[in-house]
Amino acid sequence: MKGEHLHILAFGAHADDVEIGMAGTLSKLSSEGKRVGICDLTDADLSSNGNVQLRKEEAARAAEILGVSYRASLAIPDRGLFLNEDYIKKIVNVIRTHKPKIVFAPYFEDRHPDHGNCSRLVEEAVFSAGIKKYHTGIEMEPHRVEKVYFYMINGFHKPDFTIDISPFIDKKLSALRAYRSQFEQSDQSIDTPLVNGYIETVEARERMFGKLVGVSYAEGFKTKVPVLLDRDLIGD
Repeated sequence: MKGEHLHILAFGAHADDVEIGMAGTLSKLSSEGKRVGICDLTDADLSSNGNVQLRKEEAARAAEILGVSYRASLAIPDRGLFLNEDYIKKIVNVIRTHKPKIVFAPYFEDRHPDHGNCSRLVEEAVFSAGIKKYHTGIEMEPHRVEKVYFYMINGFHKPDFTIDISPFIDKKLSALRAYRSQFEQSDQSIDTPLVNGYIETVEARERMFGKLVGVSYAEGFKTKVPVLLDRDLIGD
């Protein structure tokens, strides 16, 4: 099985998870010529608002806004993201197919259990993808991901590093607004935390992260290993 190699591959439990956490970063990297992809583990079939087809259409629009070159769903059952060997193998196949240098997953401390479980599944798959003798039923070469980082969905955590997204905040907000079924109140929608100013809350968080590092907007990330600076500490 062959696929386009990606520089960045971001996994989410549901369509819109990645956009909430790191849409600005994906847009920035895409604008720099990096190949970026998103893999949603579920079709969000248990969402309180919208339906599977509508969520897929919204996800496609968001990906187009951000310049994402690959997006797919593994159609794992919503609220069924448990450590399951078959699910791990599905994710391994995606990693081995697209050979990303860096993988992103949700930060594991989150009010929604699916986000934490998504993170654990991705970590397991990243490790297994690099093992030559780990077989998934599809013959592919092993692939070792260079780095795994974690983006934030719900909550405000102290980031281990941030990325300046000031020129791309409008892209991020546009991508989030593509999910009208999730973030806009309507006569048919069920009241959830997402339809009561959630986008504004995300924007405020990125503004706060930006303020911490002296820019207008930034996205914050967590890592389990230290970050190595690859340029002069002082600069020019």
